Amino acid sequence: MRFCAVTLGCKVNQYETQAISDILTSRGHKHVEPGGGCDVCIINTCAVTAESVRKSRQAIRSMKKTEPGALIAVCGCMSQLDHAAAEGLGADIVGGSGNRREFAAGIELLFERSKTGAPTNTAVQTSKEQHSRVFEDLPPGASPQRTRALLKIQDGCDNFCAYCVIPYARGRARSLPAASAVEYARNLYSQGYREIVITGIEISAYGIDLSEQISLAGVSRMIAEAALDARIRLGSLDPGVISDSFCSDLKVIRSLCDHFHISLQSGCDATLQRMGRKYDTSCVRRAITMLRDAFPDCALTADLITGFPGETEDEFLRTAQFITECGFSGMHIFPFSPRPGTAAANMPCQVEKGVRRERARIASGIAERASNEFKIGQIGKIVRVLFEQKKDGAYLGHSDNYIEIAVKDEVKKNSMHNVQITTVENGFVWAEIV
Repeated sequence: MRFCAVTLGCKVNQYETQAISDILTSRGHKHVEPGGGCDVCIINTCAVTAESVRKSRQAIRSMKKTEPGALIAVCGCMSQLDHAAAEGLGADIVGGSGNRREFAAGIELLFERSKTGAPTNTAVQTSKEQHSRVFEDLPPGASPQRTRALLKIQDGCDNFCAYCVIPYARGRARSLPAASAVEYARNLYSQGYREIVITGIEISAYGIDLSEQISLAGVSRMIAEAALDARIRLGSLDPGVISDSFCSDLKVIRSLCDHFHISLQSGCDATLQRMGRKYDTSCVRRAITMLRDAFPDCALTADLITGFPGETEDEFLRTAQFITECGFSGMHIFPFSPRPGTAAANMPCQVEKGVRRERARIASGIAERASNEFKIGQIGKIVRVLFEQKKDGAYLGHSDNYIEIAVKDEVKKNSMHNVQITTVENGFVWAEIV
């Protein structure tokens, strides 16, 4: 069987698509690129925003045109929440956000039936993930073309924020046992990966369901020790988990990347309260101060939602002022997207779509200026870079604090070098090998 795979959404989805691919290739099937004449097309969908759902639906339609003779296998958060939509778009097998091995086995069975000419009525395998407390242990893998690997240590979320469907699509918070995380990290390092990204739906909640007393900082230290000199990069953090002790525990991890992504969402306390977030802006300020004290050259990035229901012009201006003062080195900014089934979808005082987009544009301008200031502030500093590719005559890679660096020196892919940053041109950062 020849199969291709398309992933929408987050790093967790990327991880799980890779796991499905590895399961199938381990059984003798061949992974090919879309358009290469596939027997099966796998689409791993996302549902975090209305735009994500639109793109997921578009990907299914597009794949049916690209590979008209292939079976269509749909999984992920969109199909978990609405399997009928996936069926209506022509999926031959519909999975959800769990049971990846069962989904892979279902694909094989459907393919064998199709070869005999037997009817292939749509098979639906979505599970009741919203009630799950079991972590699906999927060994990590990564494309040979990549220099960094993902390690999923957590799934699900207990926060039930007013705007978010993920707890319904992914279930409650649950964790990979530390011993398994250590084993997987050791294997990734032995395969040649020099950066491991610790990922999950809510990694700040790591360990709350385990009998062993271990935190995110604790398991990160164990992963770093197992992966020897590979860099360790953390996924998104809830501001409430960041404390002096958390920073102290992280600081002893010598291979930890000094880049921290904060799940901010708003810079206005009233908006955060309506969102159902469990912190306020004073908590975020403390978190930022503690991280910058512990890691002086660290990059801080953040997520932001504009136009949440009830967000007045004054509230947005408070947010704009807050992110200006924080000086994030990068931001992911989204206009609010109402999701059916969430509290926010039915809240009064919905903000017009045009206003949401305009506020996102303004916030993006603030974020871009802050990003450029951060990069310019790095000129003259020596940073460590993992080089990933050659493009337009330059060799590109990322520093520990997640600046994309370009050098003209000849370097090997997947090699690590210290470089000195020399210039910033149109947001592009140039450096020289030290």
